[in-house]
Amino acid sequence: STDGREDSGELDFSALLKKRSIKAMHMNTDPDVDVWNILSHAPPSEYEKIAFQYGITDLRGMLKRLKKMKKEEKKSEAFLKKLDPAYQVLKGHKIKLAVEVANEDVEVKWFKNGQEIQKSGRYIFENVGNMRYLTINHCSLADDAAYTCVVGDEKCTTELFVKEPPVTIVKNLEDQMVMKGERVELECEVSEEGATVKWEKDGVELTRDESLKYRFKKDGCKHVLIINEASKEDGGHYKVKTNGGESVAELLVQEKELEIYQSIADLTVKAKDQAVFKCEVSDENVRGTWYKNGVEVKPDTRTNISHIGRIHKLTIDEVKPEDEGDYTFVPDGYAFNLSAKLNFLEVKIDYVPRQDPPKIHLDCMGRTADSTIIVVAGNKLRLDVPITGDPAPTVIWTKGEKASSVRPDGEENAGHSACWTLNDGEVITEGDGRVHVESTKGHCIFTIEGAERQDEGVYSVVVRNPAGEDTADINVKVVDVPDPPQAPKILSLGEDSCIVQWEPPHFDGGEPIIGYVLERKKLRSYRWMRLNFDPYPETTYEARRMIEGMTYEMRVYAVNSIGMSHHSPASQPFVPVAPTSEPIGLHVEDISDTSITLKWRAPERVGAAELEGYGVEYCKEGTDEWVPAIQGLTERSSMTIKNLTTGDKLLFRVRAYNMAGPSPPAVLAQPVTIREIMQRPKIWLPRNLRQTLIKKVGESVNVMIPFQGKPRPKVTWSKDGEPLQPSFASIRNSEFDSILFIRNTERKHSGQYDLKVQIENVEDTVKVMLQIVDLPGPPKALKIVDVWGFNVALEWKQPKDDGNCEISGYTVQKADKKTMEWFTVHDHYRRTHCVVSDLIMGNEYIFRVFSINLVGLSHEPCTTKESAFIQKSGMDYKSPTYREHDFSEAPKFTHPLVNRSIIAGYNATLSCAVRGIPKPKVTWYKNKMDISNEAKYRMLSKQGILTLEIRKPCPFDGGVYTCKAVNDKGEDVVECKLEVRPQLAKEEKKDANK
Repeated sequence: STDGREDSGELDFSALLKKRSIKAMHMNTDPDVDVWNILSHAPPSEYEKIAFQYGITDLRGMLKRLKKMKKEEKKSEAFLKKLDPAYQVLKGHKIKLAVEVANEDVEVKWFKNGQEIQKSGRYIFENVGNMRYLTINHCSLADDAAYTCVVGDEKCTTELFVKEPPVTIVKNLEDQMVMKGERVELECEVSEEGATVKWEKDGVELTRDESLKYRFKKDGCKHVLIINEASKEDGGHYKVKTNGGESVAELLVQEKELEIYQSIADLTVKAKDQAVFKCEVSDENVRGTWYKNGVEVKPDTRTNISHIGRIHKLTIDEVKPEDEGDYTFVPDGYAFNLSAKLNFLEVKIDYVPRQDPPKIHLDCMGRTADSTIIVVAGNKLRLDVPITGDPAPTVIWTKGEKASSVRPDGEENAGHSACWTLNDGEVITEGDGRVHVESTKGHCIFTIEGAERQDEGVYSVVVRNPAGEDTADINVKVVDVPDPPQAPKILSLGEDSCIVQWEPPHFDGGEPIIGYVLERKKLRSYRWMRLNFDPYPETTYEARRMIEGMTYEMRVYAVNSIGMSHHSPASQPFVPVAPTSEPIGLHVEDISDTSITLKWRAPERVGAAELEGYGVEYCKEGTDEWVPAIQGLTERSSMTIKNLTTGDKLLFRVRAYNMAGPSPPAVLAQPVTIREIMQRPKIWLPRNLRQTLIKKVGESVNVMIPFQGKPRPKVTWSKDGEPLQPSFASIRNSEFDSILFIRNTERKHSGQYDLKVQIENVEDTVKVMLQIVDLPGPPKALKIVDVWGFNVALEWKQPKDDGNCEISGYTVQKADKKTMEWFTVHDHYRRTHCVVSDLIMGNEYIFRVFSINLVGLSHEPCTTKESAFIQKSGMDYKSPTYREHDFSEAPKFTHPLVNRSIIAGYNATLSCAVRGIPKPKVTWYKNKMDISNEAKYRMLSKQGILTLEIRKPCPFDGGVYTCKAVNDKGEDVVECKLEVRPQLAKEEKKDANK
């Protein structure tokens, strides 16, 4: 488009390029097809610019194909609308190519790279009226070709570009944490097999090197980056890129450190009991050595050393006093050890004669810390108590209160909680199924399989026989891993870090908490990464090396000497972001006795989180108590703080807030004294008002004139020296400007308007000229001055009313008195007299004139009272002689008969078109037999269109039909084949419909 300008033969291709790009962008399509269309209309001087604009690499190839297409372009009689120069379709989608032909019944052929396209499931041809369509389903790269539509001897060609859709990342990379020397595999999945991806580490592209440090593997849609024997230098951020997306993951490489999941615990056992030291480490491949008092322990008949997975055990059967000592486990290759002590519980057996009362022989009894037996949850609790007495006493075990006691009044008070009784080795009462009570000669044994937390407490054993009874208390403490901590809370955020805090667990497992282990993961990931390997003793931790703008979660484990708890619930998702930089350009915009107006600009760096607002604070000089100017934040970059005390010296600061918190403050360099500053009145007249303001009658006037002055000046308007009345015009004043408003202007509003602003004896004045214009009146005294030949001289006077502006010209019109149709002779004619020429001889004319000014033509013209007659001059007319033309021609069919296939029982027609002069005689034949007189056929002819109607045809009506046209100049014949198909039976119709 040339925007209505005259065609200069050259288009603005820079603007056209911009329009094409914007159009392609809004249509969410690639602009390649638009570039193809631009190249087809661009001059050669613009080719390089277009190629650079759109990144065309094969410009020469495109120009060759374009040149070939331009050679084929010419004005077509067969096509009303040709194919576009180029089309584009995504791989796997379908496209429909359309042309519009001039002849509705013409047949077209489609070609692909010069080869005719045959109808198939992928290629579909359609004829709808004058439109011809080629539909290509499931386009592949093989369909990227030149397509041609041929009608007779004419053709049109287009280029089809098949574009592969962008490859997107279906499965993202996952963060990983590995130990030094381990193999790393970073895996992602893309949307298309065989796609090309690019790997980067910390922004640097990775390639295959001679050391084979990095290997790249493809498996269908999966792409894997393999790092053999990871080192500390391999840690960082890895990125995989496709032409449709990217994914980032972090790799942490740690030095190999052995974690202790369960340490060995001190044991206190009695003679002939079994002692089991057990520990669990993080690496199941680590072996180790057991030591007793610094001497390596060797396996024998009583000592067994086992290593199953991550668990190492030292088992000592039938413990003897010499087995007491310090036992240590040292993992191979690590400079630390695990130690525990084996305490031997001696049993003193005193000989007593028969019929002696029962006696319990224990070295440690009571409830002191030294007499407490500690067992790890899940291990076996075995209490082997030596007893004597004759006859063999009955043994009663209780947990909680004693089984029985004798009160002073002699009554027994039965205990509660759990109770187990043995008599002569037989269990009389049973408790929990995990509890086993047995008695051997000189011993009573109490065993709990898989000690639990509720098994902790004081166990009492009572032995009785007829000679008396004895009682002993054993304090049992069950230690376990601690409960998980509560969900951690995020206290603050940084650009790549956060500070997380949590509460200690409600139960420490019976052992002091020695520290905590933290893990984090990305929100949509399933892989948790450990942040520390050694237990962290505090409950506040600063996590670093996170990606700004990525959403994370945190969780915490509690660790005591027994092991590690279950993980806590995950924290609320959070995004590491840094506070913005400080606002810039803070300055005082205005100040009064009780208020101040501050302005500033947005921070230079906002970061990944959006800006939430600004906080404004102030404090008195000499103090450090900052007072918020308003509650909450403001989104504007200016603020007026009111209700201040006159004379105070105040400091002001502004901070920007985002998700991470406040930015560093922007502070005014000097304190500000709250006092209004005197300012002379000054009017700032806009440039457009320094000239006369012209408006048409009925339009509105809205004039705003800014001014300055403190304190607020007095504003006065006047017109032509008289005060302006509110009924004449509306005036609205503010502290900084004044507005003059007239809703519907009239001629009386024209004149000089004066504005005056005044503060006490100081004032400033400006004037505004307003001119309201209207249509002019008609000219006066229009008359015909002279008539000669084909000319008429006219003269008139200026209009009485010029519409309050200069008359710019006149429009002169003429009319023939016979038709009274007016025609313009002169437009915007500036003189008051003119000559009208080229009038027609023998006609009588009248004339009229309109006045023209800035607004337009006058409503009424001034018309001549008399008319002007153009006299005829004598002439003899001689009619020309010519030879009569022979219009006769032989018959010719302009539209042939078309082969048809019809269904029996339904009327059918055959049509063709013929021309010839004189009108030819038409005869119809079936299989070369004249059918003109058969009643079954009806022949029609209208305006050269010949129609043969066959009433309710049957299969025998099929055959070759011929139409013959004959006149004196010759003859012409056309024919077609007609196939009559029988009707389907009802059941066949149903099956066909299905």
